[in-house]
Amino acid sequence: MSLYIILMGVQGAGKGEQARFIQETYGIPQVSTGDLFRAMKTRTDPLAQRIQQIMAEGKLIDDDTTNAVVEDRLGQEDAKNGVILDGYPRTPAQAAWLDQYLEKHGAHVNAVLLLELDLYTAFKRSFGRVKSDDTGKTHNIYFNDEEIAEWKFVDHPQNEFPPRLQAVDANGNVLSRRPDDASAHAILKRIDTFRETTAPLITYYEQKRPGLLVRINADQSIEAVASAIKEAVDARK
Repeated sequence: MSLYIILMGVQGAGKGEQARFIQETYGIPQVSTGDLFRAMKTRTDPLAQRIQQIMAEGKLIDDDTTNAVVEDRLGQEDAKNGVILDGYPRTPAQAAWLDQYLEKHGAHVNAVLLLELDLYTAFKRSFGRVKSDDTGKTHNIYFNDEEIAEWKFVDHPQNEFPPRLQAVDANGNVLSRRPDDASAHAILKRIDTFRETTAPLITYYEQKRPGLLVRINADQSIEAVASAIKEAVDARK
C-alpha cells in the first residue's frame, strides 16, 4: 500500500528532522519543492527550461508549473510507494490537483501532519540555530545546548554591520549558521509567509476528511514528536 504524507510546520518546527525519521521508518523519500526547483537549474529538458525562464524573469512559479514538477517527481521509481511532501501543496488549488492526481493512480493523501509551534519559539529556534562545519551536527544557542562551549555576538569594529555570532562546540569546532538564519527580517518573513499560506490549507484538509489533518505539538523532544508522528501515521496507513 502506498503512503502519501504531507508535512507542514513553521520554520524551526523540526520538519527536516522528522522527515528523516519518516523516511527511515517507512521507506519513502522526502520531496521538497525547493529542492526540485533548484535541481531544475542543471536539467535541459523542456520543463526545466520553462522553470529556468520563469526564475530568470524573477516571477513566481505558478500552480500549473509547480504541479508539473511534482508530477515529474512522483513518477520516478523511488516514489512508487509514496512520498513525504514538504513545501507542497502551498495553495488549495495545488492541494486539489494533488488529490485528483493521486485518485487517478489509486491512492490518496494518508495524513497531513501539522507540527505546531508558537511563533516566538519558532523564531528562537531559527535565529539561534548553528551547525558544525566539521561534523554537520546542528545546535542552538538559546536552548541550553551542553555541546556548545562558548557563544557570543561580536560587534563590527566600526559598527557598519550587525553583530556577528561566534560559537564553538566542546571539541573546538567552529559553529556557523545559514545566512538566512542570521537575518531576523528573513526569518520573520518566512514565518509570515507560513501563516498566510497555511491557514487556507488547514481549512481545506480539515474539511476534506475528518482526522486527515493531525496537529502535533512540536514543542517537545525530537523523540516525543517522532513518537506522535508514528502513532498518527500508523493509524492512517
